[in-house]
Amino acid sequence: MLETILVLPISFWVVIALLIAGSIWSFQRMNTGLGLPMMAVLGTATAWYVGDAFYNDYPHNHVKLFTADTLSGAWWQVAWFLTVLLTAAPLIHQRMNHPNPNQRSGAMALFKHGVDQPAIQKQLNALFWGCALIWSALFLIALVILKSEIIYFLFPFLGYQMSPWQHGQIGAGFDCFSILAVDMQLLITIMFGVVAALAIDRRVRRLAVILVVLTWPFFLFDRTRNSMLAIVVPAILCWVFLRLRGGMWKKGMVLLVCFLMVNIWMKFVIANRSHTSITAAFTQKGLNISGQKHVHNEGLNMFEELCWISTFIDNGTYHVNWGARYFAELVNPIPRGLWHNKPLIGLDYAIARGHHTINASGAVDTTIATGFIGQGVVNFGRLLGPMAAAILMSLWVAWLARLDLNINGLGRLPLYSLGLILTFNLGRDITLITLYPFVFGAVIIWALEHYYPQLARNISTNITTSSIKRPSSSSPRPVALAPVTFVSRTHMGGFVKKRFRGRSGTAPASSTGGQSAV
Repeated sequence: MLETILVLPISFWVVIALLIAGSIWSFQRMNTGLGLPMMAVLGTATAWYVGDAFYNDYPHNHVKLFTADTLSGAWWQVAWFLTVLLTAAPLIHQRMNHPNPNQRSGAMALFKHGVDQPAIQKQLNALFWGCALIWSALFLIALVILKSEIIYFLFPFLGYQMSPWQHGQIGAGFDCFSILAVDMQLLITIMFGVVAALAIDRRVRRLAVILVVLTWPFFLFDRTRNSMLAIVVPAILCWVFLRLRGGMWKKGMVLLVCFLMVNIWMKFVIANRSHTSITAAFTQKGLNISGQKHVHNEGLNMFEELCWISTFIDNGTYHVNWGARYFAELVNPIPRGLWHNKPLIGLDYAIARGHHTINASGAVDTTIATGFIGQGVVNFGRLLGPMAAAILMSLWVAWLARLDLNINGLGRLPLYSLGLILTFNLGRDITLITLYPFVFGAVIIWALEHYYPQLARNISTNITTSSIKRPSSSSPRPVALAPVTFVSRTHMGGFVKKRFRGRSGTAPASSTGGQSAV
């Protein structure tokens, strides 16, 4: 590490200063709804860019591959991205979320008081039954297509993986329906994990756990690490921070154990996905931990890709496409059956990096992520590109903040949790391919609220504060967490254990399952 520190340019330390200042600024605004999404974006930039320098041997890799000017210029691009992000995000947040100026972060309130609030639990139950209905429909379609091989759709580790949703690297005709099915399956799989982590209703929780067992293996035994993180991490974080009893030391230790387990599986996938299927490797070799000591997690090199982009632009191998890449991302939902010549996403950069097309459709043997800053650079160059990426991420931060400020609304909590995790995946590329589960979830919520407003209101019914009194002789103070009202737990199974006593010294009785309102 010391060797790395000694060769890093001054622009790197400007990046570090901006990350530290931004983290402090964001931490101070955790209760405004803006802080947590900003921390997620800053953490993403740290992992994909600063982490690259230390994880991938900067002195013996980056320094030997690129000139000093290229390295320094790339760090300045990261610094410029952070500067625009820290400037634009608060302004966009204020503009987008001005109808909620006095609201406080619902996520932080949940962290403090737990999730055993009637309104939140009502939403989780409704979410579960809705997802179970969609999964049942998808399962019936899979059963018709796969017939006797349906067991390998549910449990690929029993032999091999079977999927009813087949499509190529470049969709043809109406492959969009197959892609839609995969993304819907991914979305409801994520939701099952969140419900299993947060639901209090024993029947719902047990059924959610059963469906986790039935749905997670399909993605865990695939090759796509983004999907694995998307289904596992939200459930872990929701359970640790919103349900697990104990102090931060205990939560930190549990998170560390979970991280090590996830890292072991990721290394197993990396070690085997190039030459065999994950199911075959697992069946034949098992999860061999001792053999993973020298396995290197690939793809954690977005700073290196940023340097390659600058190098290719300088030598003329690659030309700035002036928004064509972003346009291709924007029109990605249009079926290729309706637009045969729909632009491809990022395959030109893979070819510039030395990979080759494998068929007439233009598919390449390997796709290469550019990183969210590098993606801006290939679109608009080294000055405007990082600015464009920062504005897009600022819009994303404001959207997540809006969900946080309305956490008691229908479906906001699981969608917010998913969005925070997908932020890390966006570090590789800002793309709808990553965001489809989130977008589908948002569209479903919008449709329910727009076309079935009474149903949405019934599910999101909250507790009013007007009739709640403190068990004290003093005048009640206004509740600071409006419009979301939270009650503290009094039973032993809660996230927080608090007991409020009246003058007689006994805990006030409650008719809501052991909860007392405060």
